Amino acid sequence: MGITSAIVLYAVFWFMTFLVVLPIRITTQGDAGEVVPGTHAGAPQTHNLKKKALITTGLALVLWGITVAVILSGVISVRDLDWFHRMGPVEPV
Repeated sequence: MGITSAIVLYAVFWFMTFLVVLPIRITTQGDAGEVVPGTHAGAPQTHNLKKKALITTGLALVLWGITVAVILSGVISVRDLDWFHRMGPVEPV
């Protein structure tokens, strides 16, 4: 795995984790009973983006580390995911 692949993989994990963490423990304006005129009742009252970004960074780092370890160790390879046998036989080294 190259450095560019590792960075792109981390970015994918970070954004996927951020989208999962974002709606957790959110207080909407409708829940708080203080809807600002011109906004939707489902708009966040408090969003805590800095805290959620830090949590996301930690979780993404752990998930990325596990994935990189699996890829670099060779436990799972691309050939393991070739369910339709399209890659052909392995050539001897």
